[in-house]
Amino acid sequence: MRLAIFDLDNTLITRDSDHLWGEYLAERGVVDGGDYRRRNDHYLAEYQAGTLDIHEFLRFSLRVLAEHDPGELVRLRAGFIEEKIAPIVARGTPSLLARHRDAGDHLMIITATNSFVTEPIARMLGVETLIATEPEQREGRYTGEVTGTPCFREGKVERLRHWLGENGVDLQGSAFYSDSHNDLPLLEQVERPCAVDPDEHLAAAARARNWPVISLRGD
Repeated sequence: MRLAIFDLDNTLITRDSDHLWGEYLAERGVVDGGDYRRRNDHYLAEYQAGTLDIHEFLRFSLRVLAEHDPGELVRLRAGFIEEKIAPIVARGTPSLLARHRDAGDHLMIITATNSFVTEPIARMLGVETLIATEPEQREGRYTGEVTGTPCFREGKVERLRHWLGENGVDLQGSAFYSDSHNDLPLLEQVERPCAVDPDEHLAAAARARNWPVISLRGD
């Protein structure tokens, strides 16, 4: 099995789904709009700067799952996917996924954004395997805590290594596509790293390492 691995936010889609989910909740009055937006923007800026405390962010972002009925959350999520996510799939994403699918590769999304938000996005894109940050559940409700290692920076490498071991797969011939310098730990593990519409830090690293740089945005 040869893996084609993809980051999600600002790679296959043109914005950050975690941040957009927070904006959507504020728009719908599910959370306190002003304060929530300020904190949501603050954490996005920290992520972009490479200074994010992932556990602090997850306490903020997962709390809303614990505070609402699962059925209500699923209904909100359906509207979010239709209104906010479907329109921002990068123009080149379908053809890139199709090329790897036609080559017989096993497609995987690996993302720091939690699985509640990203599972339907992976399904919409036809990607069979999702590795994401996992919100904890007890007795059918979310607790606001995280289960296991957050799928962020070195945590992506750890989570992928665990999946490889469970499935008897290695990284021979593997490719990984990402926009973010936060993904350098995993980009350095695969045989075919590729920077996609990269941030400034990743673009510099890609140039230094002679990695390919592509755009999926078509602009």
